[in-house]
Amino acid sequence: MSQQDWPSPAGLPPKQGLYDPANEHDSCGIGFIAHIKNCPCHEIVCQGLQILINLDHRGAVGADQMAGDGAGILIQLPDRLFREEVSDLGFKLPAVGDYAVGMVFLPRRREVYMACREAIERTVHNEGQTLLGWRDVPVDNGCLGESVLPIEPVICQIFIGRGDNCPDADAFERKLYVIRKQAHHAVWDEDIEGIEHYYISSMSARTIVYKGMVLAPNLARFYLDLNDYRCESALALVHQRFSTNTFPSWPLAQPFRYLCHNGEINTVRGNINWMMARRRSMKSEVIGGDLEKLWPLIGDGMSDSATFDNALELLVAGGCSLAHAMMIMIPEAWDGNLLMDDDRRAFYEYHAAVMEPWDGPASIAFTDGRQIGATLDRNGLRPARYVVTDDDIVILASEVGVLPIPESKTVRKWRLQPGKMLLIDLELGRIIGDEELKK
Repeated sequence: MSQQDWPSPAGLPPKQGLYDPANEHDSCGIGFIAHIKNCPCHEIVCQGLQILINLDHRGAVGADQMAGDGAGILIQLPDRLFREEVSDLGFKLPAVGDYAVGMVFLPRRREVYMACREAIERTVHNEGQTLLGWRDVPVDNGCLGESVLPIEPVICQIFIGRGDNCPDADAFERKLYVIRKQAHHAVWDEDIEGIEHYYISSMSARTIVYKGMVLAPNLARFYLDLNDYRCESALALVHQRFSTNTFPSWPLAQPFRYLCHNGEINTVRGNINWMMARRRSMKSEVIGGDLEKLWPLIGDGMSDSATFDNALELLVAGGCSLAHAMMIMIPEAWDGNLLMDDDRRAFYEYHAAVMEPWDGPASIAFTDGRQIGATLDRNGLRPARYVVTDDDIVILASEVGVLPIPESKTVRKWRLQPGKMLLIDLELGRIIGDEELKK
C-alpha cells in the first residue's frame, strides 16, 4: 500500500471533493520550559502544563465545548515514576538509558488491538531488543467531549530493554526508530477496519509524549501521570493546536517525537516528493541496512508538522545533530545576503544541494531530551519570545507572559529573529547562541 493510500488518522474524513487529508495545516501555540543545568523535578512539569493552559486561547474548540483540536506535552522519561509503577506489574526496569518507553494509541476493537500489540512485540523481538512489559496508562476520560469519546484510543506504554546489538545510547535510539516505523507499517499496510486508531506517539529512552484531543486545561486531568509528584523532568515542551481549515485527530495532536510547530510548511508537497525520489540514492553509515526497513519514511501523519517531524528524525538517526538537521531543513535567507560571512554562506549553499528548504511561516521548538531549542523561518513570520532567569530557567513561547516571572529574576529576555536559532544544551549546562552554533 502506498503512503497516499493509507487510512486517514482517526477523526479525519477520507479524501472527497475538494478536501484531501494530505493538505492538513495548522496554526497553534507552542512553548517550553527547561532547567539549563538539567535538574529534573515535578515543578518543571507543572510549569509546562501552566504554559499550556495560558496558551489555551491559541487552540480551537468546536460546537462540543469539551472537544479541543489537541494539546500535549513532551518531557524526559520520568524514571522514578515508571520504576515504582512497573514493580507492581511483575517486571523491573534496568538502569536509566538501558530501557525505553513507547506511548501507543491502540484501537478499541479487540482483534485489531491484539494485532497492533503483536506487531510491536514481534518487531521488538526481530530487532534484537527485549520486551520488558506493558502498562495501561491511567486516564480519566470524564473530561472528553461527546464527539471525542467514540474515537478515544486505548493508551498503553510498552517498556523495551536495550539489546546487545546496541552498543550505546544513540544506537539504541536508532533501533527504536526502526522498530517504530516497522511496527507501524506492519499493520497499516493491511486493510483492517479501525486501524486508523493505531498510532505510536513516541518510542524513546529519553523522552515521552502525552497528547490527545483534550482541552489544554484538561490534559493533566486526562493523563493522571502528569499529576504524580514522581513525574519529574528537566524540560517540558508543550503545544496547543488550532487546525486551520482541517480536522482534529488524536495522532495529529502535538508535540510529535522531536518537535512542535506553529505555522505552515507551504512547500510540503514538494518536500514529500523529493524525499520519495531520494530513496534509491540515500545511504547512511550509521543506519546501515536498517535504512530500507524505514520506507515509506513519511506518511504516519497527514499534517505538514508530522511530515516535518518524520524528515527530522531521519536526519538525526542518520548522524546529524539536532541543531544541524534543523539548519538543513530551515535555512536562513543566505542567497544574495551580502552581510553573511563566506563560511556560513558556503554551509547553506552546500546543504541546498543535499535537501531543499522546508519553507513557510514557521516557529518550531524541538528537543531530543538532551538539548532543547527553537528556530524561526527565514522571514520570521511567526512570533517566539524567550526569558532567562537567574535560577537557570529558560522559557520560550509563541507570546510573552506565559508564566509570571518577576523582573528581579530576569537575566535576559528577547525574541527569536528570522532564521535564527536558540539552543539549550542540558548536558553542557549552558545556552548556545546562534552565532556559536553556526560556527
